[in-house]
Amino acid sequence: MSTYEAAGVDIAAGERAVELMKSRVARSRRPECVDDASGFAGLFDVSALLKYRRPLLATSTDGVGTKVDLARRLGIYGTIGHDLVGMVVDDLAVCGAEPLFMTDYIACGKVVPECIAEIVGGIADACVLAGTALVGGETAEHPGLLEPDEFDVAGAATGVVEADELLGPERVRPGDVVIAMASSGIHSNGYSLVRHILRESELTLERTVAELGRTVGEELLTPTRIYALDCLALKDAGGVRAFAHITGGGLAANLARSLPSGADAVLRRSSWTVPPIFEVLARHGKVAQADLDKTFNLGVGMAAIVAPEAAERALELCASRDLPAWRLGEVVEGTGRAVLV
Repeated sequence: MSTYEAAGVDIAAGERAVELMKSRVARSRRPECVDDASGFAGLFDVSALLKYRRPLLATSTDGVGTKVDLARRLGIYGTIGHDLVGMVVDDLAVCGAEPLFMTDYIACGKVVPECIAEIVGGIADACVLAGTALVGGETAEHPGLLEPDEFDVAGAATGVVEADELLGPERVRPGDVVIAMASSGIHSNGYSLVRHILRESELTLERTVAELGRTVGEELLTPTRIYALDCLALKDAGGVRAFAHITGGGLAANLARSLPSGADAVLRRSSWTVPPIFEVLARHGKVAQADLDKTFNLGVGMAAIVAPEAAERALELCASRDLPAWRLGEVVEGTGRAVLV
């Protein structure tokens, strides 16, 4: 007899996963959340937007990429949700938007309730750090398409920003200062190169490296730092022209997206010490500096472009929030490029 369970889909396991994750998801709730008795949709009371003169909704979607493969191989599922939330909500923060709510999607070969609950619990915990509500999601079992231990995660978030407070390149001008905010590590970009290095060199996930003070696997699964509330605090303090979320493409390429066509950003390598994981990967993978620059964040997860008179205040604010930050460079007349010197 053919049944859904015989085809590889375990409905009871999915229901068990939902029960296990409920309490952690509830922690991310915002006052604007409204219960949907059916559970088919997440509801958000947008009357909260009436306080805005001209509210603009901002939306972003992303995944974690091949970092999920390392989480699978190591059997560590609690931190990958931080990577997902960071990739999604911090894109909203770039334009100055407050993230309001988020939904997630998990595809897996087989629902293991404890693993799914750990993934979603990590997403919910990270939503708390971002000040956003996890209002819903979906877990889909794909037997035959994914191996039983394989999974992928994605998510989408919606935020709001006042139209006349929208940040971006049009506000940037020569003389502005570029402030770097430290990353927690590789974050969630460049893992295809990382996995290539692991395949082609003697480096392994289980190996302890002196410079790291722990195993390579532990270092590589360091969760992504979430900057949304830090960015909003900087914006509220005044003087912020633009932000740049340093993701795929590296520091210079992402920062250039926040520059107008008539300005360049000169970024000084001497202003910070690159975290040791990047040197370890470069050494074992024989990765040239140019490839490091265009692949990894090199220790800078977010950058703010601020008015010169606001630079010191921005650094002090970051310090008060336990966020390492420093003066990375400055904006000069140019053609819309960011250059590492």
